[in-house]
Amino acid sequence: MLYMSKYEKRIIARKKRREGISIIKIAHDLHVSKSTVSVWCNDIILTEKQFEKLRKNKGISWTTGQRIGAETNKKKKLNSIIVADIYGKKLIKNISKKELLLIATALYWSEGSKSDTTSRWMFVNSDPQMILIMKKFLVLVMDINPDNIACGIQINKVHEPRIKLVLNFWKNLLKLKDNQIRKPYFVNTKVNKVYENYNDYFGVCRLFVLKSKKLRYRMLGLIKAMKVILSA
Repeated sequence: MLYMSKYEKRIIARKKRREGISIIKIAHDLHVSKSTVSVWCNDIILTEKQFEKLRKNKGISWTTGQRIGAETNKKKKLNSIIVADIYGKKLIKNISKKELLLIATALYWSEGSKSDTTSRWMFVNSDPQMILIMKKFLVLVMDINPDNIACGIQINKVHEPRIKLVLNFWKNLLKLKDNQIRKPYFVNTKVNKVYENYNDYFGVCRLFVLKSKKLRYRMLGLIKAMKVILSA
Protein backbone atom coordinates (compact mmCIF):
# COMPACT_ATOMS: atom_id res chain seq x y z
CA MET A 1 0.00 0.00 0.00
CA LEU A 2 1.38 3.44 -0.94
CA TYR A 3 2.11 5.80 1.95
CA MET A 4 -0.83 8.01 2.86
CA SER A 5 -1.11 10.65 5.55
CA LYS A 6 -3.81 10.24 8.17
CA TYR A 7 -5.73 13.08 6.49
CA GLU A 8 -5.82 11.19 3.21
CA LYS A 9 -6.87 8.03 5.04
CA ARG A 10 -9.66 9.91 6.78
CA ILE A 11 -11.09 11.08 3.47
CA ILE A 12 -10.98 7.55 2.04
CA ALA A 13 -12.46 6.11 5.24
CA ARG A 14 -15.44 8.46 5.13
CA LYS A 15 -16.02 7.72 1.46
CA LYS A 16 -15.98 3.96 2.10
CA ARG A 17 -18.26 4.29 5.12
CA ARG A 18 -20.82 6.23 3.09
CA GLU A 19 -20.75 3.29 0.65
CA GLY A 20 -21.72 0.96 3.49
CA ILE A 21 -18.31 -0.61 4.12
CA SER A 22 -17.79 -1.94 7.66
CA ILE A 23 -15.59 -0.19 10.21
CA ILE A 24 -13.53 -3.36 10.56
CA LYS A 25 -12.80 -3.66 6.84
CA ILE A 26 -11.99 0.04 6.48
CA ALA A 27 -9.58 -0.20 9.42
CA HIS A 28 -7.96 -3.30 7.91
CA ASP A 29 -7.60 -1.79 4.43
CA LEU A 30 -6.14 1.47 5.72
CA HIS A 31 -3.98 -0.11 8.44
CA VAL A 32 -5.48 1.94 11.25
CA SER A 33 -7.37 0.99 14.40
CA LYS A 34 -11.13 0.42 14.51
CA SER A 35 -11.46 3.18 17.10
CA THR A 36 -9.78 5.64 14.73
CA VAL A 37 -12.18 4.83 11.89
CA SER A 38 -15.12 5.08 14.32
CA VAL A 39 -14.07 8.61 15.28
CA TRP A 40 -13.58 9.62 11.66
CA CYS A 41 -17.01 8.32 10.64
CA ASN A 42 -19.10 8.84 13.78
CA ASP A 43 -21.48 11.29 12.07
CA ILE A 44 -22.30 9.02 9.11
CA ILE A 45 -25.59 7.15 9.36
CA LEU A 46 -26.04 4.03 7.25
CA THR A 47 -29.29 2.92 5.67
CA GLU A 48 -31.13 -0.20 6.82
CA LYS A 49 -30.14 -1.87 3.55
CA GLN A 50 -26.48 -1.18 4.25
CA PHE A 51 -26.82 -2.54 7.77
CA GLU A 52 -28.46 -5.68 6.47
CA LYS A 53 -25.52 -6.15 4.13
CA LEU A 54 -23.10 -5.68 7.02
CA ARG A 55 -25.02 -8.10 9.23
CA LYS A 56 -24.53 -10.86 6.69
CA ASN A 57 -20.80 -10.23 6.65
CA LYS A 58 -19.19 -12.66 9.09
CA GLY A 59 -16.44 -10.19 9.83
CA ILE A 60 -18.86 -7.90 11.65
CA SER A 61 -18.62 -8.27 15.42
CA TRP A 62 -21.20 -5.71 16.49
CA THR A 63 -24.40 -7.10 17.96
CA THR A 64 -27.74 -5.76 16.83
CA GLY A 65 -28.14 -4.00 20.17
CA GLN A 66 -24.79 -2.23 19.86
CA ARG A 67 -25.57 -1.16 16.34
CA ILE A 68 -29.00 0.15 17.28
CA GLY A 69 -27.53 2.03 20.24
CA ALA A 70 -24.86 3.71 18.14
CA GLU A 71 -27.32 4.71 15.44
CA THR A 72 -29.79 5.95 18.03
CA ASN A 73 -27.14 8.30 19.43
CA LYS A 74 -26.37 9.62 15.95
CA LYS A 75 -30.04 10.21 15.24
CA LYS A 76 -30.46 12.00 18.58
CA LYS A 77 -27.66 14.35 17.58
CA LEU A 78 -29.25 15.05 14.20
CA ASN A 79 -32.65 15.57 15.83
CA SER A 80 -31.10 18.04 18.28
CA ILE A 81 -29.66 19.98 15.35
CA ILE A 82 -33.06 20.04 13.62
CA VAL A 83 -34.75 21.30 16.82
CA ALA A 84 -32.06 23.98 17.18
CA ASP A 85 -32.64 25.09 13.57
CA ILE A 86 -36.38 25.41 14.23
CA TYR A 87 -35.63 27.39 17.40
CA GLY A 88 -33.41 29.78 15.44
CA LYS A 89 -35.99 30.32 12.69
CA LYS A 90 -38.69 30.97 15.28
CA LEU A 91 -36.70 33.67 17.07
CA ILE A 92 -35.15 35.27 13.99
CA LYS A 93 -37.77 35.84 11.30
CA ASN A 94 -36.88 39.26 9.95
CA ILE A 95 -33.92 41.57 10.47
CA SER A 96 -34.43 45.33 10.44
CA LYS A 97 -31.86 47.86 9.29
CA LYS A 98 -31.17 48.75 12.93
CA GLU A 99 -30.54 45.10 13.75
CA LEU A 100 -28.32 44.72 10.69
CA LEU A 101 -26.38 47.78 11.88
CA LEU A 102 -25.77 46.13 15.26
CA ILE A 103 -24.82 42.80 13.68
CA ALA A 104 -22.36 44.46 11.30
CA THR A 105 -20.86 46.59 14.06
CA ALA A 106 -20.19 43.48 16.18
CA LEU A 107 -18.70 41.66 13.20
CA TYR A 108 -16.50 44.62 12.28
CA TRP A 109 -15.39 44.89 15.90
CA SER A 110 -14.14 41.33 15.55
CA GLU A 111 -12.86 41.12 11.96
CA GLY A 112 -12.69 44.66 10.59
CA SER A 113 -9.73 46.99 10.06
CA LYS A 114 -9.27 49.10 13.20
CA SER A 115 -5.55 49.88 13.24
CA ASP A 116 -4.34 53.40 12.41
CA THR A 117 -2.11 51.83 9.77
CA THR A 118 -5.22 51.07 7.71
CA SER A 119 -6.80 54.05 5.97
CA ARG A 120 -9.97 52.45 4.64
CA TRP A 121 -12.93 50.32 5.65
CA MET A 122 -12.00 46.66 5.27
CA PHE A 123 -13.53 43.44 6.55
CA VAL A 124 -11.70 40.11 6.37
CA ASN A 125 -13.18 36.63 6.69
CA SER A 126 -13.36 33.26 4.94
CA ASP A 127 -17.08 32.72 5.57
CA PRO A 128 -18.92 33.63 2.35
CA GLN A 129 -22.21 34.31 4.12
CA MET A 130 -20.54 36.65 6.60
CA ILE A 131 -18.93 38.57 3.75
CA LEU A 132 -22.29 38.77 1.99
CA ILE A 133 -23.94 40.13 5.13
CA MET A 134 -21.33 42.87 5.35
CA LYS A 135 -21.83 43.80 1.71
CA LYS A 136 -25.60 44.07 2.29
CA PHE A 137 -24.91 46.22 5.34
CA LEU A 138 -22.77 48.59 3.27
CA VAL A 139 -25.42 49.01 0.59
CA LEU A 140 -28.65 48.89 2.62
CA VAL A 141 -27.61 50.65 5.82
CA MET A 142 -24.58 52.81 4.98
CA ASP A 143 -25.79 53.76 1.47
CA ILE A 144 -22.51 52.82 -0.18
CA ASN A 145 -22.54 52.71 -3.97
CA PRO A 146 -22.03 49.03 -4.97
CA ASP A 147 -19.52 50.18 -7.60
CA ASN A 148 -17.23 51.41 -4.80
CA ILE A 149 -17.04 47.97 -3.20
CA ALA A 150 -14.21 45.60 -4.12
CA CYS A 151 -12.53 42.51 -2.78
CA GLY A 152 -9.22 40.69 -2.81
CA ILE A 153 -8.77 36.98 -2.18
CA GLN A 154 -5.96 35.36 -0.21
CA ILE A 155 -5.56 31.62 -0.69
CA ASN A 156 -2.87 28.98 -0.50
CA LYS A 157 -0.88 28.34 -3.68
CA VAL A 158 -2.16 24.73 -3.80
CA HIS A 159 -5.45 26.24 -5.02
CA GLU A 160 -3.84 28.09 -7.94
CA PRO A 161 -5.11 25.53 -10.51
CA ARG A 162 -8.71 26.42 -9.55
CA ILE A 163 -8.23 30.14 -8.96
CA LYS A 164 -10.60 31.16 -11.77
CA LEU A 165 -13.36 29.15 -10.13
CA VAL A 166 -12.53 30.77 -6.77
CA LEU A 167 -12.64 34.31 -8.16
CA ASN A 168 -15.87 33.63 -10.06
CA PHE A 169 -17.42 32.31 -6.86
CA TRP A 170 -16.83 35.62 -5.05
CA LYS A 171 -17.74 37.67 -8.09
CA ASN A 172 -21.11 35.93 -8.43
CA LEU A 173 -21.83 35.83 -4.70
CA LEU A 174 -21.21 39.55 -4.23
CA LYS A 175 -22.49 40.56 -7.68
CA LEU A 176 -19.29 42.40 -8.54
CA LYS A 177 -17.79 43.39 -11.87
CA ASP A 178 -14.45 42.08 -13.10
CA ASN A 179 -12.65 45.29 -12.16
CA GLN A 180 -13.93 44.98 -8.58
CA ILE A 181 -12.03 41.71 -8.06
CA ARG A 182 -8.40 42.37 -7.26
CA LYS A 183 -5.48 40.14 -8.20
CA PRO A 184 -5.38 37.18 -5.76
CA TYR A 185 -2.64 36.84 -3.20
CA PHE A 186 -1.17 33.33 -2.96
CA VAL A 187 0.22 32.05 0.33
CA ASN A 188 3.28 29.87 -0.21
CA THR A 189 3.02 27.96 3.05
CA LYS A 190 3.55 24.25 2.47
CA VAL A 191 0.40 22.22 3.06
CA ASN A 192 0.93 18.76 4.53
CA LYS A 193 -2.74 18.00 4.98
CA VAL A 194 -5.21 16.80 2.36
CA TYR A 195 -8.49 18.48 3.19
CA GLU A 196 -11.82 16.86 2.41
CA ASN A 197 -13.27 20.27 1.51
CA TYR A 198 -10.49 21.22 -0.97
CA ASN A 199 -12.96 21.90 -3.80
CA ASP A 200 -15.32 23.82 -1.52
CA TYR A 201 -12.78 26.22 -0.07
CA PHE A 202 -12.66 29.73 -1.53
CA GLY A 203 -9.97 31.41 0.52
CA VAL A 204 -10.03 34.50 2.71
CA CYS A 205 -11.91 37.50 1.33
CA ARG A 206 -10.84 41.06 2.02
CA LEU A 207 -13.95 43.14 1.39
CA PHE A 208 -13.20 46.86 1.19
CA VAL A 209 -14.65 50.18 0.11
CA LEU A 210 -12.75 52.66 -2.05
CA LYS A 211 -11.94 56.02 -0.46
CA SER A 212 -13.56 54.99 2.79
CA LYS A 213 -11.54 56.67 5.57
CA LYS A 214 -14.62 58.45 6.94
CA LEU A 215 -16.65 55.24 6.75
CA ARG A 216 -13.96 53.49 8.80
CA TYR A 217 -14.13 56.26 11.41
CA ARG A 218 -17.89 55.83 11.56
CA MET A 219 -17.48 52.11 12.20
CA LEU A 220 -15.02 52.82 15.00
CA GLY A 221 -17.54 55.29 16.45
CA LEU A 222 -20.25 52.63 16.38
CA ILE A 223 -17.92 50.18 18.13
CA LYS A 224 -17.13 52.74 20.85
CA ALA A 225 -20.84 53.40 21.40
CA MET A 226 -21.50 49.66 21.64
CA LYS A 227 -18.68 49.23 24.17
CA VAL A 228 -20.11 51.99 26.37
CA ILE A 229 -23.64 50.58 26.31
CA LEU A 230 -22.57 46.98 26.93
CA SER A 231 -20.22 47.91 29.77
CA ALA A 232 -22.77 50.11 31.56
